[in-house]
Amino acid sequence: MHEGKLIVLTAPLTEMIDHAGYFIQMGMASMPVWMEFVFDRKYPKWREVKRFEDGSARLAPAGLRILERVAAENFGSDNVVVCYPDDLDRFIGPATRVVAVSTHNPLGVTFAAGVYTSLFGTSRQPINAFYAERMFEQIKRNPHRANFKLIVGGSGGWQVQHTGSAQRLGMDCLVDGRSESAETIALLRQAIAGEPLPLQVQVSHPQDGAALLYPHKPTTFGVVEMTTGCGRRCQFCMPDLHPQIAVPKQNIMAAVEANVRNGNNQISLATEDMFIWGQVRTETPFFFPNREALLGLYSDIVHTPGVEHHVLSHATMAPAVVDPELIRRLSELLLPKSPIHLPTLSSHPQKKALVPLIGLETGSVRMAKQVMPSKGIPFRIEDWPSVVLRGLEILNRNNWFPMLTLMVGNPGETDEHVMETLDLIYEMERRGLFGFLVPSVFTPLEGTRMEHDVGVTQTRQLTRLQWQLILKCWKMNMRPGLYSWWGPISFKLGGLAIWWAKLRKTNGPNFTWPMMMFASIIPEALMFRAGKLYPGRPLKLKSRAELIASIRPNYWKYLREDNGDPPYAADAVNQQEPAVGY
Repeated sequence: MHEGKLIVLTAPLTEMIDHAGYFIQMGMASMPVWMEFVFDRKYPKWREVKRFEDGSARLAPAGLRILERVAAENFGSDNVVVCYPDDLDRFIGPATRVVAVSTHNPLGVTFAAGVYTSLFGTSRQPINAFYAERMFEQIKRNPHRANFKLIVGGSGGWQVQHTGSAQRLGMDCLVDGRSESAETIALLRQAIAGEPLPLQVQVSHPQDGAALLYPHKPTTFGVVEMTTGCGRRCQFCMPDLHPQIAVPKQNIMAAVEANVRNGNNQISLATEDMFIWGQVRTETPFFFPNREALLGLYSDIVHTPGVEHHVLSHATMAPAVVDPELIRRLSELLLPKSPIHLPTLSSHPQKKALVPLIGLETGSVRMAKQVMPSKGIPFRIEDWPSVVLRGLEILNRNNWFPMLTLMVGNPGETDEHVMETLDLIYEMERRGLFGFLVPSVFTPLEGTRMEHDVGVTQTRQLTRLQWQLILKCWKMNMRPGLYSWWGPISFKLGGLAIWWAKLRKTNGPNFTWPMMMFASIIPEALMFRAGKLYPGRPLKLKSRAELIASIRPNYWKYLREDNGDPPYAADAVNQQEPAVGY
C-alpha cells in the first residue's frame, strides 16, 4: 500500500489541458455540458494529457506551479506532487495531509457562462463546472479524506464564496491571495499539523517584483507572469485591486527557459496590460509604453531556442493610439511565432494574426464615466469611442484582431446606454474593422467597488436592445467563417431550428427579433424599417491627430516623434478637463 504524498496539488481537468489552444478552455468555461460532444468531435484527443515519469502532471496552471515551488522549498520536493484529477487516488494516501486545488472557473459563475449556456437553450452548468464538481466529488470519496485538509484557491475562489458552496464541495479552507505569502506557508503548516483551519482566509500580496516567484516546471499554455495590477482603476475589475508590479526580466526569462527545458514550445505572458511592463514605478506615466523595454523582452522570448509559438494575453486600447510604431514593430517580432491563422482577415503572407484580449466594455460615454473613468488615459473618457476605433484601425492594419469584451446589463444601464454601444458596434462594421466581440452579462466580483451592485441576473430579464447587442456582436464574429457557399445556408437553418426548439422558451420574447437578425433569416434593413431592431447612429470620430492634441500638454514630452501627428501648439488647443485621476 502506498503512503501517498504529504501535499497533493491539482485542478479541474479542463483547466489543465492546453494542446487544443486557448479557445477550447474558453468554450468549456461557457458552453453547457450537453454540448461537450462538439469538443469531442473537433478535438478528439483533448482528454489525453502528458505526465512525467513519476506520473505527475507535465503541465499545470501557472498559479499551481508557484504553489508547488513554495511547498517544495518549505516542506521538501519529495513530499509535493502536482497531478491530474484522474491520478488523485494514486498520490493521496495515509501520509497525505494537504490536498490543494487551484480553480479558475469552478462553478460557471462568470461574466459569460450564464449568457452562453442560455444561448444554447439551457441554463445548466458549463462543461468546466461539470468537471470541477466531478473532481471535488472524487476528493470527497477518497478513503483517506479524514486525514487531510482540502484547501482551495485560485482566481475562481470568489465563485465559491459568492454561491456559498464551500461546505457542499467539502472544502476546509478557501484562500484568497498569492502562494508566495507568509500566511499561505503558515496555513500549510497548520494543515500538516492537523490543526483546524479558518473557513476563509485572505493572504497578502507581494509588494515588489523581486517577491513574485516564477515556476520551475512547465505551465499550461506556457504561461509566465509578466505583471500584476493595471492602474486604470475600473470599478468592476478584481485584478486592478492588486498592486501594479512588473516581474523582473531575468525572472521572466528563467520561467520561459523552464518551460522550454521541459518540452513546452509555447509561451504566453500573463498580464492585465502588456503595455505597462517596463514602465511601472518609473518617472514616466505607465500609460506611455516603454517601447525599447517591450521590444527587448519580446525579442528575447521569441528568439529563445525551443520557443515555437507565442500568444498574447491582455492589453489595453489606448497604447495603440499613443504608439502605433510600437505595434508595427511588435508585429514584426510576434507574427512569425503566432499559432493563430485568420485567412479571411490577415494580410500576413501566412495569414497569421495576433489576438490579445482587450476590454472595450461599453460604447456609452455616460456608462464609461460611471464604471471606468480612467480606461482611456491619457485620453479623456469622453473620447472613448474614438480611442477604441482609432486604436482598432492601427491594430487591424498590423494584423492584430483582438478579443473585445463588453459588459451588458450593468447596474443602472438604460436603453440609451445600450444604443450608444450599438452605435459603436455598427460604426466598427461600417468602417470594415474587426475584433472578436465577446459580450457578457455583468457579474459583481467579490472585493471590487461594484461587488454589492445588482444588474441583470437572468437572461429573460434582458431587453430586446441588450439581446440585439449580444447577437449583433456574435453575428459579426461569425463573418470570417461564413465565406463558403454552404456556410450562410446551414447557419440560417440551424439558427431557426434551435430557436424554435428551445431558445424562444428559454430566453423570452425579447430574444426573437435579435435571433432572426443573428441567423440572417430576415434582412436587418427590413427589421430596421419595421422598427423591430435599432439601426445605429453614425458616429463622428476624432482623428488620431485630434486625440493626441487632446492629451494634457505636460504629457506631450512622452510622445514619440516617429509616430507623427505631433500635438498642436499649446495655445491652439482648447482647454480640456484632465483625464480622471491623473
